[in-house]
Amino acid sequence: MTVRTCLPWPDKHLRSRAAEVSSITEETLQIWQDMIDTMEAMPGVGLAANQIGILQRLAVVDGSAERGRAVRLANPEVLHASVELRAHEEASPNLPGVSANIKRPRAVTVRYMDETGAVVERDFVGIEATSVQHQIDHLNGKMYFDRLSKVKRDMLLRKAKKLNG
Repeated sequence: MTVRTCLPWPDKHLRSRAAEVSSITEETLQIWQDMIDTMEAMPGVGLAANQIGILQRLAVVDGSAERGRAVRLANPEVLHASVELRAHEEASPNLPGVSANIKRPRAVTVRYMDETGAVVERDFVGIEATSVQHQIDHLNGKMYFDRLSKVKRDMLLRKAKKLNG
């Protein structure tokens, strides 16, 4: 079990688009396990590889009540998003102490490569839909606060700077 350190904002990895994963290797499986250990230690409902300094399109999501049901995703992409939006208080271990209410599609269909290397399409709803979209944003070099208006984003970043030095 390895809990990795989440990079502090504004580390450049957090603004970088992660590279596609061509195949699932032993190293990929180990990175995913470290990501799950890190997510559980927070505790959180998801983590993207660039949050821990790895620029590969890898993410984990676990919105289950009992935990231990993490979905491992490589190269996740949203194929379909519901018209209905869901608001959720989002945060990031890369910018501790602050959060914002973000509206995202309530349900999404995502295509990704799973831990066996198979390409899978799966529907995510509710907290898991929010989390998988949040992780895909990370993999594209975006933070949740990029979805806020400039005024709200600036206020959130000022507050975070006060809290985190």
